[in-house]
Amino acid sequence: MSGVPIYPPADTTTHRTLVTGGAGFVGSHLVEHLLALGDEVVVLDDLSTGSARNLAGAAENPRLQMMDGSILNTKTVGQAMESCDRVFHLAAAVGVKLIVEQPLRGLRINIHGTENVLTAAIERQASVLLVSTSEVYGKNTADRLREDSDRILGDPLLSRWTYAGAKGIDEAFAKAYCDQEGLDVAIVRLFNTVGPRQTGRYGMVFPNLVGQALRGHPLTVFGDGKQTRCFSAVEDVVPAMVRIERDPRARGQAYNLGGAREISILDLAREIIRTLDSRSDIELIPYDQAYAPGFEDMRRRVPDNSKANALVGYEPQTSLTTTILRVAADLLARERLSSDAMPLVGTGALRGVL
Repeated sequence: MSGVPIYPPADTTTHRTLVTGGAGFVGSHLVEHLLALGDEVVVLDDLSTGSARNLAGAAENPRLQMMDGSILNTKTVGQAMESCDRVFHLAAAVGVKLIVEQPLRGLRINIHGTENVLTAAIERQASVLLVSTSEVYGKNTADRLREDSDRILGDPLLSRWTYAGAKGIDEAFAKAYCDQEGLDVAIVRLFNTVGPRQTGRYGMVFPNLVGQALRGHPLTVFGDGKQTRCFSAVEDVVPAMVRIERDPRARGQAYNLGGAREISILDLAREIIRTLDSRSDIELIPYDQAYAPGFEDMRRRVPDNSKANALVGYEPQTSLTTTILRVAADLLARERLSSDAMPLVGTGALRGVL
């Protein structure tokens, strides 16, 4: 596998596009997709959580410009947005582990940084797609979370909820700029997007479990493992993001982009072990051993994707098994694991994806 998904084109119009956080997991896939559509792409990233390595396959493209800088610097944001007619804003402090351990940094980046991006877009008359998160719904465990579902958040003094609070403020800023300043902005809320290049360094469960299975280490599942999620493949999500940004009906609206299959983390661990023919066991780790005291998790998070489906035909296509194999192949190919992990993969398990 080349590691670069092939996406169908959204349309034939080309742009000069700024992608903040473009060296991150989702951002790098988006950048490749936009280049494939013919865009000139400017990437603004301080590389605090992203990596230039994620864009190695596009580094020689003459239509790609890389800028090392922070969205907290208003001058840098303005320079990056120069001559751009649209912005995909992905730069953020992400990952449960990072948010819990560095809440102040997360608040500054996710609130002040976003306002800098929105202000610059107004000044330059650029359209914006604000990439938000299912975290904004907090502890709401409704059967299907709609875009107008209530937000149920915990104690604001617990750092676990600073990310959800900050991203909610980001969305409120975007809507206010739309209504009062005429900003052409739409919002997408991503639900547990997974795929190649995602790192487990900041508490992302999917690559962590896959990496443990490849090494033959116990798969560490927090709590009782019965909490459920709907994982969405990055190759399904990215084209939908672009189509939503281009659709004038999306202005001032939010859209869920999530997976179709609800699965518990415990069952996810079992499926990873089975798919990779791993000899690993599963180890349940209490939350108080994994995180700081007072940590709260969501028991269930299931998206209603019908609004995005009605607008741009979004419908998840990639199976969980395929995603597991792609993530495993990526981890091995990028040498994130030692060579002794190789024999742990069952014969032929990764055939056709490496």
